[in-house]
Amino acid sequence: MHAGARAQEGEVAHSWAVSPLEAKAIQERLRGRVEDRDRLPPLIRHVAGVDVGFEDDGRITRAAVVVLGYPSLELVDAALARVPTACPYVPGLLSFRELPAVLAAVERLHTQPDVWLCDGQGLAHPRRFGLACHLGVLLDTPTIGVAKSRLIGTHAEPPEEKGQWTPLLDAGEVIGAVLRTRSGVRPLYVSVGHRVSLPTAIELVLACAARYRLPEPIRRAHHLASNARGAACAISI
Repeated sequence: MHAGARAQEGEVAHSWAVSPLEAKAIQERLRGRVEDRDRLPPLIRHVAGVDVGFEDDGRITRAAVVVLGYPSLELVDAALARVPTACPYVPGLLSFRELPAVLAAVERLHTQPDVWLCDGQGLAHPRRFGLACHLGVLLDTPTIGVAKSRLIGTHAEPPEEKGQWTPLLDAGEVIGAVLRTRSGVRPLYVSVGHRVSLPTAIELVLACAARYRLPEPIRRAHHLASNARGAACAISI
């Protein structure tokens, strides 16, 4: 894996075995590093999707990462990692439960993605530091949060046509977009993760949602993470 996609050290490094209070303090400390402006390569060639599942009654975290060519959306690389689950489920602290397995899967990739689509929140989070922000800051790479449900905020219902969206608001602040990726289908909650503006995040999610509600990188990652047959091993193709 290219060194630029390895977890950063120094000021952003931290332990995963922390209490909820310590985890919130880490989020508060790192959220100032999130960039909500575009800092992307001039040409996007590869887009990654990240999804996480669990097995053995939640004792094992199973993370899948797939890399697709862009804009072809053809599979280029994929990896699956299984690690013991270190943290219980706590709303707003999902990244501490899921990211250790995601980072293990990232280490198995051979292809460096230009941007990452994460099944989870970015800035649309109580402390403006959801899983997509956390991953982006740790890897110092562009990330986008794409969630199937709302964590916080209020919004008007977007029009039924694909590509329509309304702002997701919290205390008067735009924290994301409620985006219709298919006509007549429930919208997704898109938010900035790191080094991507909200308009660009919307554009990329729509470009990757060619046929289904979920953008193809996340849909492929979900399929890999949910495949019990593939859960017994880690793969890189």
